[in-house]
Amino acid sequence: MSENTLTNDTPSPEETASKDAFFAQLASVSDAMIAAHGRDFAMGAHLLAARYIAESDSRTKAAVDAITAPAKPVLE
Repeated sequence: MSENTLTNDTPSPEETASKDAFFAQLASVSDAMIAAHGRDFAMGAHLLAARYIAESDSRTKAAVDAITAPAKPVLE
């Protein structure tokens, strides 16, 4: 999240242009997905992408915890 979002300041022209470019890319990919596989597929894929983004912090934390956790003794 950008600092502008957190402070409710007006975004810079560079930030606005960058976001506009990403929206244009999303629109282009969406159109291609719809043409190839239909609206339901495109919407579903975008929803899965949003879920992935929303859950990425918890997945990252779980992965780091798994890597850094002390090893459990193996019982024989």
